[in-house]
Amino acid sequence: MGRRSLLAMAMDGADDTATRIICSTVAKLHAPREQPKPELIPLTRWFRDLAPAASVHGGILVQCNAIAETLLADQDDPVVLHGDIHHSNILDFEEHGWLAIDPKGLIGERGFDYANIFANEDLPTINAPGRLQRQLGIVATEARLQPKRLLQWIVAYSGLSAAWFLGDGSTVQAESPLAVARIALAELQRT
Repeated sequence: MGRRSLLAMAMDGADDTATRIICSTVAKLHAPREQPKPELIPLTRWFRDLAPAASVHGGILVQCNAIAETLLADQDDPVVLHGDIHHSNILDFEEHGWLAIDPKGLIGERGFDYANIFANEDLPTINAPGRLQRQLGIVATEARLQPKRLLQWIVAYSGLSAAWFLGDGSTVQAESPLAVARIALAELQRT
C-alpha cells in the first residue's frame, strides 16, 4: 500500500480532492459487470433498524425514517453497492490506484454509497460550517446525482448510522450523524 490517506488529506485541507478521489473510486465500483451478481443484501433490509429507533427515540429520527422509506420505495437504477464508503475504506494501492476495502455486499440506488462521505465520524470536520454544502456540489457533479436526492440519502443514512449507535447504547456517538442529518435537512428545506 501507498502512504497517501484520504482521511489525512481531508484533515489537512485537501477535503475536496479526497472527495473527488472517493467519487471516482465509487464510480468504478458501480460500473456494470459481465459476471452475474452474487447474493446481495437489499437496502430495505439494511435499513431495518431505523424505523424501530425512530419509534423509540423520536425527534429527527422520525424525519430520517420517513425520507428513507420514500427513497427505498422508489429506488433509481439499483446497482451493486459497497455499503460502507468512507475516507478510511478507500486505500492507496500505488500502481493499482485507489481501491475500496471492506464491502458490505448491498444492492440498491447508487446515491446511497455517497452518503457516508458526509457522515464519516472519523473526520472531525463533518459538522464544520459550509462543509456539507461544498461537498454536496462536488459529489453531485462528480457522481452525476441530483443534489436534492443526494441530500435525502444523506439524511436517511445519517439516521441509520445514529440508529445503530443508539442500538449499541452509544448515545454520544449517535450525536455526530444526527448533527449531519440536521444540516442536510436544513439544506433540503432550502432546495
